[in-house]
Amino acid sequence: MRFDIITVLPGLLESPFAHSILQRAQKKGIAEIVVHNLRDYSTGKQKSVDDYPYGGGSGMVMTIQPFAACIEKLKAERDYDEVIFMSPDGERLNQQIANRLSIQKNFIVLCGHYKGIDQRIRDIYVTREISIGDYVLSGGELPAAILVDAVVRLIPGVLSDETSALSDSFQDNMLDAPVYTRPADWNGHKVPDILLSGNTPEVEKWRFEQAMERTKTRRPDLLE
Repeated sequence: MRFDIITVLPGLLESPFAHSILQRAQKKGIAEIVVHNLRDYSTGKQKSVDDYPYGGGSGMVMTIQPFAACIEKLKAERDYDEVIFMSPDGERLNQQIANRLSIQKNFIVLCGHYKGIDQRIRDIYVTREISIGDYVLSGGELPAAILVDAVVRLIPGVLSDETSALSDSFQDNMLDAPVYTRPADWNGHKVPDILLSGNTPEVEKWRFEQAMERTKTRRPDLLE
């Protein structure tokens, strides 16, 4: 799987992709994450990527030329399943979307800034718009990192225990059950006896019941 991420702030994405699971996925050759500096594709003398909005108003708008140049170059090199724009206008990212994307291959991800990007970029090139929540951030870099993390960890071979991702919260439209580890008794706070019983069917039953109860209490919308 390959992610080509187009951004005006490539340095902002160095750390998220250089550690932990995403780092291991890249070292194993399972995922390739390439960050492109949008300014490298600007034809302006000052490498500008924004301009004043037509019709007036506050803020600056990212121009179409640099995005178009970068996207066209990438598309000439390989086929892409999606060109994704990280936007508060998009569909809300959830586990089902991450699952579906994890079985695809190549993605271009656009990171906006300022007041937004020229609508023509969205009309001509973008095939999907994804939001990470109903709030506005300074740019699309952090949402892009979240999207990549959510998708890459689902690829077979990325996690050392591949069954772990299958039991994560939201996989079955439920939150996860409580989890415990050693010690079994910490200052009088004990692990539920069922988890120490060794009775696997009863443990799984308990986990399902706990997950259901937690979901009903905290996220009943998931059960609708």
